[in-house]
Amino acid sequence: MSHRVIAGIAKGRKLKMVPGEGTRPIMDRVKEALFSILGGNVPEASILDLFAGTGAVGIEALSRGASFARFIDRDKAAIRTVQENLVTCRFTDKADVLHTDALLYLERENPTPFEIVYIAPPQYKAIWKEALLKLDAHPQHLAPDALVIVQIDPKEREDLPLQNLTLYDERRYASTLLMFFEYITPEDREADAAISESEH
Repeated sequence: MSHRVIAGIAKGRKLKMVPGEGTRPIMDRVKEALFSILGGNVPEASILDLFAGTGAVGIEALSRGASFARFIDRDKAAIRTVQENLVTCRFTDKADVLHTDALLYLERENPTPFEIVYIAPPQYKAIWKEALLKLDAHPQHLAPDALVIVQIDPKEREDLPLQNLTLYDERRYASTLLMFFEYITPEDREADAAISESEH
């Protein structure tokens, strides 16, 4: 099964797969649907690709004009694969790759805020819930109006008690579910509340 960059300046470049069974690469048609939903949010955006695997999502974003991508994975083979794929696509100057646990990374103080965060951890281990709740509890990782996308099996789906992130869309493609969240800053929440109060 070959995976390629779908669109943009690296269109058609072939991405290496991570050896072994540990990662589940995003299917091309799901990736295509994801980026058609994100649309104009991608150019110039910074993207954080947690549980990066092959790096396909962050690399696709760079190909479509994102300004910077950070890839995080704790698996050495995945880290090597991302690095090789960045070289193939000539994006080494627009990315960094961190060999660390994504959940520990989300506890960092004073992190770089990102405009798009992609969460696609190993399935059926509830890791996506832990990651989303950590991100919600540490919104300093998020730029104002940041978008957070979770990729899971539909069987894993459940509602979580979130303070800062709001679910605004979800799409199912066979055995893949994409959930889209938006980060609304406390200031924006207060402003929205004041507007809706004044309208009553």
